[in-house]
Amino acid sequence: MSGALPTTGTITLTVPFKVAKRGGRKEIVLPEGALPTPRTDNTLIKALARAFRWKRMLESGTFTIAELAARENIAPSYMTRVLRLTLLAPDIVEAILDGRHGPEVTLTRMLEPFPLDWDEQRRHFG
Repeated sequence: MSGALPTTGTITLTVPFKVAKRGGRKEIVLPEGALPTPRTDNTLIKALARAFRWKRMLESGTFTIAELAARENIAPSYMTRVLRLTLLAPDIVEAILDGRHGPEVTLTRMLEPFPLDWDEQRRHFG
C-alpha cells in the first residue's frame, strides 16, 4: 500500500470480551455498547423446521402423533413440545431465523410451556 508506514515491531491489540457458556457451548460476550453480529441458532432453527414439517404431515391426515413419532424414532411427548413451536408469533419466528433473538431464547426455554397469546409471548421471551 502506498502511504502506509512500515511496521518494524510487534503490534498488540487488546479487545475486551468475556467467554460465557450458552447451551453447552462457549460464546464470546462483547462489551457493553458493541454492536453484535446476528447469530443464528441452528438447533433452534432445525426444531422450528421440524415442527412446521410435522404439522403439515399431521394436518394431511396421513399420520397420528403416535405414528409420526414412531416413524421419526422420538417420544410422542417430545414431538408435542416441538410442535408447540408452530404456535409462536410470526415476528418471533422471523427473529429466530434472522438471528435477532436474545440470548435468553434457547431451544430448552422454547420447549417449556409458553403463552398462546402473541403479545404475551413477546413479553415472555423479551
